[in-house]
Amino acid sequence: MTNVAVIYYSATGHVHALAQAAAEAARKAEAEVRLRPVAELAGRDAIDGNPEWAAHVERTAGQEIAEVADLEWADVILFGTPTRFGLPAAQLKQFIDTAGGLWFRNGLVDKVVSSFTSTTQTHGGQESTLLALNNTFYHWGAIIVPPGYADPVQFHERNGNPYGTGHVSHDGATVDEATLAAIEFQTRRTIEVAKALARGRRDL
Repeated sequence: MTNVAVIYYSATGHVHALAQAAAEAARKAEAEVRLRPVAELAGRDAIDGNPEWAAHVERTAGQEIAEVADLEWADVILFGTPTRFGLPAAQLKQFIDTAGGLWFRNGLVDKVVSSFTSTTQTHGGQESTLLALNNTFYHWGAIIVPPGYADPVQFHERNGNPYGTGHVSHDGATVDEATLAAIEFQTRRTIEVAKALARGRRDL
């Protein structure tokens, strides 16, 4: 069985919705799944200043928080983050930075990885955020799996991002069916690549 860790940060819930859809798609692919948010770093004043943020924190209280052990356990890692000035959120980056010991032991080599994001605006930095995450994966020696244009769902005008699924939350828009279909495809594709890699190693 393929072990899939969906590791993400979500402030107002959009990335959380994508992460849940990814986890469900992985379960449908008969994978063992760990759905884990990273720890919140922002102060209570900042959170309470945004009603959507505060509401999401309350709704998701009590979730099991991501640990480096989840990265070690996983064959496939799907990372989700909102965009912050064209970069991953500090909360996700801080978690990634704690993986130095595992990286030093070559524990991240050949992990099969993919990532997804959400922005407020259509041109809010989705691609640069996912490319920035890829810089980490190069250092890990991980296998990066983009969705590309490998499925018709990728040609939909709202989410046709070959780098990774992206949601646009302008005016509070919820994650639509086309975007959910895109993250489901991305998840399936990433798991299929991981399974093919495992089969190839067994056949060596």
